[in-house]
Amino acid sequence: MKLQFELLLIWVLNAIALIAVASFVPGIHVDGFTAALIAAFFLGLVNTLIRPLLLLFTMPVTLLTLGTFIFVINGTLFWLVGSVLRGFIVDGFWHGVLGAVLYSIFTWALSSAAAQLMRKS
Repeated sequence: MKLQFELLLIWVLNAIALIAVASFVPGIHVDGFTAALIAAFFLGLVNTLIRPLLLLFTMPVTLLTLGTFIFVINGTLFWLVGSVLRGFIVDGFWHGVLGAVLYSIFTWALSSAAAQLMRKS
């Protein structure tokens, strides 16, 4: 039961982070909390299933660029999810890169804060 609660909490926090990213980056649009929940779900799915394969296939380029190519992969996947879903729109590649960076920072901060609060209780 605790694991289910934690997964639900992380999903909601990721949706909140996505709304925050949309308020900071002018090229990213989220139509509401429901659209943010759906987009957060699909971002998690893409990052779990597709991202590891892309990282594996692009390892030589990533090594040559000293890891900066991972920004390209993250931005492309963020942009891909934004181009597939209704209610979550990413206007271009560079908006996707900036959105992916901010989304990572916000989800890390929110997840860390939630973990600290859950440890105290």
